[in-house]
Amino acid sequence: MKEVSAMPTAPPTRCTDPECQEISTARGRCDAHQPKPWANRASKQERYGMSSGQWRALKKRVSRRDNACCYVCGNESEDGEPLQLDHKVPVAEGGSTRDPENLGLIHAEPCHAEKSAAEALRGNERRRGGG
Repeated sequence: MKEVSAMPTAPPTRCTDPECQEISTARGRCDAHQPKPWANRASKQERYGMSSGQWRALKKRVSRRDNACCYVCGNESEDGEPLQLDHKVPVAEGGSTRDPENLGLIHAEPCHAEKSAAEALRGNERRRGGG
């Protein structure tokens, strides 16, 4: 039986950082120079005009109001994982940053992930001029 050889791969390349001589592992960069997720994201203070302490106080207030239940599915926290505080109407779509009526607790998975995906689709449509 004839053995099939694998197709040759591209030769390794150097990291795109000008001072680095390491071999790239992904997206043209070595492991040390990979971009950090959310590195350029503004803090809550910059995004919403409130400190982390004010955000925690709002979360505590909303948690008492909603009996620590997710506003999407109505279930309590599972496996001890804390619920996240979320804007029901995104700030980008005109929602209030501080109004407790626009804030609710939400499970990170799957509730928040699904909601965020839908918001991203709407945002992309707005950027393209479709909505």
